[in-house]
Amino acid sequence: MIEDQEDSDRLPLANVRGDILKLTMDWCKKHADAVKKAGVTEEAKLPAEEKTELEKWDKEFAAVGDQTRLFELILAANYLDIKNLLDLMCLTVANMIKGKGPEEIRATFNIENDFTPEEEAEVRRENQWAFE
Repeated sequence: MIEDQEDSDRLPLANVRGDILKLTMDWCKKHADAVKKAGVTEEAKLPAEEKTELEKWDKEFAAVGDQTRLFELILAANYLDIKNLLDLMCLTVANMIKGKGPEEIRATFNIENDFTPEEEAEVRRENQWAFE
C-alpha cells in the first residue's frame, strides 16, 4: 500500500520508466496549459490558431528519435489511459508504415521474416488485394 512506503512523494509505476513518464507528463502539461491559456474547457474547443500551434508542437514531440522510445510512449499512454497521446503516437507509427511494402516495413522495424517461401507465397495469394 502507498501508506506503507517511506517516501510518500513517490508512486511506483512499474510499467513506465521514469524518462518516459516525464515525457508523458510534459505532453499532458503542454495540452492542459494550451486549454487553460485559451480559456476553454477542452482541446476540441481551442481556437484555430492555438490548435495549429499545438499540432505543430505535437508533431515535434512525436519525432522522438528512436523506435524504442516511440513504442515505450505508446505503452505508457495506453497504460495511463491517455487516449490523445496514444492516438498521436500510433499515428506516428502508421505514418512510418504508410506506402511501404512488407520488406520495407520489416527493415524499418527490424522484424524478422519467419515465413518459409511457400508460406509467404500462400499469404500473398490469399491476400492479393494487399499487394496490389
